[in-house]
Amino acid sequence: MKNLKIFALSLFTLTAVTVSAQTKKAVDASKSKITWVGKKLTGQHDGTVALKDGALVFKGKKLAGGAFTIDMNSIAVTDLKAGGGKEKLEGHLKNDDFFATDKFPTAKLDFKTIATKSANNYTVTADLTIKGITKPVTFDMVVNGNTAVANLKIDRTKYDIKYGSGSFFDNLGNNAINDEFDVVANIAF
Repeated sequence: MKNLKIFALSLFTLTAVTVSAQTKKAVDASKSKITWVGKKLTGQHDGTVALKDGALVFKGKKLAGGAFTIDMNSIAVTDLKAGGGKEKLEGHLKNDDFFATDKFPTAKLDFKTIATKSANNYTVTADLTIKGITKPVTFDMVVNGNTAVANLKIDRTKYDIKYGSGSFFDNLGNNAINDEFDVVANIAF
């Protein structure tokens, strides 16, 4: 009986130490910035989308987890000026051809596995949910002080965004849009 009590106390202590060693740091959405670039045969468009909320989890000084919510209604085009097609493209990105923000106002990213590449440099595999469809995505993330930078390549067709995709439609010519788009997330916490 004495050994059982010692074992139970040891297990409780180990669990308490393990749990307390993890620190959850909320992101500062107002200081964070997410940029995107979508390419087509005749050029590219770039813009921003706002981080709604999220947190990174650390075990000691090492990245151990994270989850983010992105406000898809905030999608903005930055390479065009007002009256020069900006509003038209933003509206198109928000409609059913692309992100259907009236039905799916947020996207989510939930970290699943994290591998350390070097000090403060990680390879993260996460579940990315866009338009209610969840698929894994792998990307690199660098953490430096109270900031983190992640670079993602996202295949939009995996999320039922097929508009202008040469993988699904023939004879698009110069109107073909690349299936992948690039995202750079500069996160402050």
